[in-house]
Amino acid sequence: MRPLEGIRVLEVAMYGFVPSAGAVLADWGADVIKVEHAVTGDPQRGLRQTGTLRVEGDPNPNVEHANRGKRSLGLDMTRPEGKEVLYDLARRSDVFLTSFLPGHRRRFGIDVDDIRAVNPRIIYARGSALGPRGPESEKGGYDMTAFWARGGSAASITPPGVEGMINPMPAYGDTISGTNLAGGIAAALLQRERTGEPSVVDVSLLGSGVWANGHATAVSLHLDKPWVAPMPGAHGSPNNPLSGVYATADGRYLAFVMLQPGKFWADVCHHIDHPELADDPRFATAELLAAHTEEAVKILRAALAGRTLAEWTERFATLAGPWAPVQDTLRVGADVQIRANEYLLRVGEIDLAASPVQFDTTAPSLGPAPEFAAQTEEILLELGLDWPRIIELKEAGAVT
Repeated sequence: MRPLEGIRVLEVAMYGFVPSAGAVLADWGADVIKVEHAVTGDPQRGLRQTGTLRVEGDPNPNVEHANRGKRSLGLDMTRPEGKEVLYDLARRSDVFLTSFLPGHRRRFGIDVDDIRAVNPRIIYARGSALGPRGPESEKGGYDMTAFWARGGSAASITPPGVEGMINPMPAYGDTISGTNLAGGIAAALLQRERTGEPSVVDVSLLGSGVWANGHATAVSLHLDKPWVAPMPGAHGSPNNPLSGVYATADGRYLAFVMLQPGKFWADVCHHIDHPELADDPRFATAELLAAHTEEAVKILRAALAGRTLAEWTERFATLAGPWAPVQDTLRVGADVQIRANEYLLRVGEIDLAASPVQFDTTAPSLGPAPEFAAQTEEILLELGLDWPRIIELKEAGAVT
């Protein structure tokens, strides 16, 4: 049994951020009903171009990633009949999940007081761009703006002299923020179980961006200096040759992150066929390694450039210190360790990233994203509506 089986989530949300929270909850076993505009559906369904990559036809990963495992209901909330269906669903749900801005929530009658009026025990979860308080709380935004640019990541990761900024991967901040929101909802469900009191859960893209960049921000504020990214081609740490990036013979890269260089130096030397360096007096201690980092980096660069990444991967299978190949998104799909842990799962015709939490060493069971309004009739029948009433709602344009 998955931990959230028996929990119903009513999702009134669009695009990537808040729907990705619904996807995580579905991975954990919740019954997530996605309410979509009766005519146009979630605008994310029309997204085909992502960066330089374009998806033609179905399945569309731009939809599947944040909507797997849900059921879809096409509903016009502006019509009284549609509003009554929504409220009837809210009465039978444990969580109301929305990305709508405060003004839209008030206009559509789906704000906290509106939903709590029909279900006082419901967890009300809001995902916003900039948070529920402050002068900009009514404004919208996306992961590029609120999470990446404003939260500090863009400027901190873009090296000096580079025009503009380094961009994130698609839905990068959305997915991180959605997982944060799902975790908050799970905690609120536990609190309700213990105390009987429901919570209002808030997660914003801006808050998640600050949190994701929190370590660097804390150091920066403490020293009153902005975080500055290293220039492209730089090794990495200025005082640790075993913490940085090295090129291999085939134009690939590997990353060493051995924060105790004195502990691992001799082992690295033997693995790169330079055992004599283990006894070199320049590198005898961590302090000497720090003092002679530039010399050590030059030696390591020459040695590591002598073999391909595949050859180093085989050789470093017995290396004690932490290291990793630098992989693009396509190579991630071929990573044996990723596949062994089922961090990518096959869903129909595509592979999707599983949400990162596993229970009892078991990967979540992923279902496909629903076609637009595919479960409308099924959901209405569950509410106890008969077929004549369902036909009336369809003819009135309240449901699709």
